[in-house]
Amino acid sequence: MTHAPYPALRMRRTRASAWSRAMHAENRLSPSDFLWPLFVTEGRQVEEPIAALPGVSRWSVDLMVERARDARDAGIPCLALFPNTQPDRRSDDGVEALNPDNLMCRAIRAIKDAVPDIGVLTDVALDPYTAHGQDGLLDGSGYVLNDATIDILIGQSLNQAAAGADIIAPSDMMDGRVGAIRAALEQGGHANVQIMAYAAKYASAFYGPFRDAVGSRGLLKGDKKNYQMDPANGEEALREVALDLAEGADSVMVKPGLPYLDIVARVRDRFAVPVFAYQVSGEYAMIEHAAAAGAGDRDALILETLMAFKRAGCSGVLTYHALHAARLLGA
Repeated sequence: MTHAPYPALRMRRTRASAWSRAMHAENRLSPSDFLWPLFVTEGRQVEEPIAALPGVSRWSVDLMVERARDARDAGIPCLALFPNTQPDRRSDDGVEALNPDNLMCRAIRAIKDAVPDIGVLTDVALDPYTAHGQDGLLDGSGYVLNDATIDILIGQSLNQAAAGADIIAPSDMMDGRVGAIRAALEQGGHANVQIMAYAAKYASAFYGPFRDAVGSRGLLKGDKKNYQMDPANGEEALREVALDLAEGADSVMVKPGLPYLDIVARVRDRFAVPVFAYQVSGEYAMIEHAAAAGAGDRDALILETLMAFKRAGCSGVLTYHALHAARLLGA
């Protein structure tokens, strides 16, 4: 036995007072642990509340700049942007992703011009741009084509990097896309643009509200199980992470978050690299609905779940609660 027996050792001693609990805390939350996902939409002075995500809205580019200032002032280091592309700009080939004046690029430029000291992470996948809601190009049977999709993902990544994106985050789960994007960024003069790979992205039931937010739920034909991961698999996630790191990813992401904390811990223990998790829309909505129903204190639920990510080994968390949590911690 490595410790003295009771009563020489009483585990409750260090818990008896607030100062002692603070001194012995193994993990701490800070606003710098959060990345704030934001949805951008067309127009000016537009705020569109998202019914499936209570308290979350889509913002026009001009108001997105105000959100960037809010984040900076609260100590949040990075925004994660997602566009709500208008239906008339969606197509089967998702070519709007290559438009240098698309909604995402305009938002990137506006934020970096107004708030240059905040990071901007951009999603790389075709689902915000395709008429069918899938993350890539389809063959005649509806199967998502891997290599043909990578070709357009490279162009999308270069387009966003040219607009000022600091972190490219491929969420499409195509094989080999990280290496292809890394090579293109190097050749294109974007050596300092990071890649945060959605390395272990599961085919989850927790994404529903997000698809409402980006306007793809009603468009999606079929499911995404032939490229997103099976929730039954853990070893496969480690293989995915190893491949993305070998191809040049600077950091990796596990998505969703709370149901996959075992994967976060295994990745951190195996690879000792920066690991992020996405507390996805369904997770956020469950907390909000639970608090609204009186099942728990909202602030306590938010901070406890975010601490769980840190305890599991996360370097940071993408969370829709980012601004509120940062303000709670700064109070």
